[in-house]
Amino acid sequence: MNSTRKRLFQCVALLAVVVVSENFAPAVADFRARQADAVLASFNAGRIPGLAVLVLQDGQVAYEQGYGVTDLHSLHPIGEHTNFRLASVTKQFTAMAIMLLVHDGKIKYDDHLTDIFPEFPGYGRTITIRNLLNHTSGLQDYEDLMPPQAASEKLQQISDKEVLDLLKHQTTTKFQPGTHWQYSNSGYVILGLVVQKVSGQPFRNFLHDRIFAPLHMDSTVLYEKGKNEVIHRAYGHTKTEAGWQQTDQSSTSATQGDGGVYSSLADLAKWDGALRKHTLLSKAELRPAVTPVNVPGVEEPDGKPAQYGFGWFLNPYKDQVRMWHYGETIGFRTAIERFTADNLTIIVLANRADVDANGLALKLADIYLPEK
Repeated sequence: MNSTRKRLFQCVALLAVVVVSENFAPAVADFRARQADAVLASFNAGRIPGLAVLVLQDGQVAYEQGYGVTDLHSLHPIGEHTNFRLASVTKQFTAMAIMLLVHDGKIKYDDHLTDIFPEFPGYGRTITIRNLLNHTSGLQDYEDLMPPQAASEKLQQISDKEVLDLLKHQTTTKFQPGTHWQYSNSGYVILGLVVQKVSGQPFRNFLHDRIFAPLHMDSTVLYEKGKNEVIHRAYGHTKTEAGWQQTDQSSTSATQGDGGVYSSLADLAKWDGALRKHTLLSKAELRPAVTPVNVPGVEEPDGKPAQYGFGWFLNPYKDQVRMWHYGETIGFRTAIERFTADNLTIIVLANRADVDANGLALKLADIYLPEK
């Protein structure tokens, strides 16, 4: 074969590879989408509460679907702009707010609780901001300290200030701070109050001004009844023997730092992009959030061993590096799974209490993660 014919043969072969590759990628995407449809098929049941699902690969939408309705009165279909109460997925925003104050030089991770609230009891001198962020504070659970409420009484919701007051009446922690791990909603409520105290503005305003507005998360809010509104709002539901019941609020639904943010797939995609591109903090500044705390007791909700940083679980899935979190509150189930080495993010937001949001996210991960 002479050199001219050889070059022609190489060009034809290369062109064939390009054509096959261009045809192969859409075929793979369609195959994965069909697999995802199959995983979620049981939610395609029409006018009942449902969920919204998003898969991002390299910052681009690989799969997105909404199922069901926002509530049983309006019957508005769930979509990318539907806003769900995030529950504990809120904690990553609370942690970011603290990290932004550290960036500003207004606070340090090793500052103590009594540095921020001098009136706090003496046991607060042993609790650092870092302890609050990584759930090693040992604070008593405010849910256990709340007085019981009779079923016949009008729903009374505890506020962040009331949580602080309850903790001020305690004399000790569950364990010596920094020696053990126990998931603490109390700690994240206090972190929201720390942001408010140090910044001099309401926590909802700080989140808006420093996170939501800069990232153009235009419909995301830290909801406070009477102070702001949630547009395109999904309401929580629980399935009973009598059918679906709206179960949107409980006595702990008004606290902020541990679970008060409402957001949508569209806005959370922007949040994911900011984390990937280090828009709000540099990679070095974000490192403490993705550094696992080294103490006994860190575990997933089902008791499996885990790792935790600042507002994120950090244990891998099938040897894949990830940062993730789940949220559970009355009528809502949420999850975000970020496989950082693979640039894959999966978000599941549900307004029904019978959904294993994180389990669904991992089933989708099995479809979209590259084989190792």
